[in-house]
Amino acid sequence: MTAADGDLVAAFHEQCSEANLLRRWGRTRLLPRELTRLLDQARCWIGLGADGRPLALVCVGPVSREPGVADLGLQVADDLHRQGIGTALAWQASAVARARGAHTFAAFTQASNTAMLRLMDRLGPTRHTRDGAYVEVRVALDASAPDPEIPPP
Repeated sequence: MTAADGDLVAAFHEQCSEANLLRRWGRTRLLPRELTRLLDQARCWIGLGADGRPLALVCVGPVSREPGVADLGLQVADDLHRQGIGTALAWQASAVARARGAHTFAAFTQASNTAMLRLMDRLGPTRHTRDGAYVEVRVALDASAPDPEIPPP
């Protein structure tokens, strides 16, 4: 994904509720400068359906001051939750993180976001650290796990 994909990101966000956009981004719209900043720090891609419809947005980037730790950002269109899309993309994102030298995957989410917490638990043994209404989840990346095809930047 590049900054030129802003329209695709906007089309994806049109499929997401305000509540889910606020939960993921802290706002209901991702501004072009915020997208550019995100792309400067992370590798991102949009999952597309067979019809070209944007289904999900995934980002993998470093965690500040922690070499070898990669952050997972993941959002799936509201009407496609609980269909395995997020899990499949999380597995792919873990392969991207490993290919970029990460040994640990991290996600910071609301403690009430049980779907994301379950998804992280599926990736391997996790460590959950509660911080008020939020939880940081860390997963040790298994270097022996097979890598799915890694998408181009």
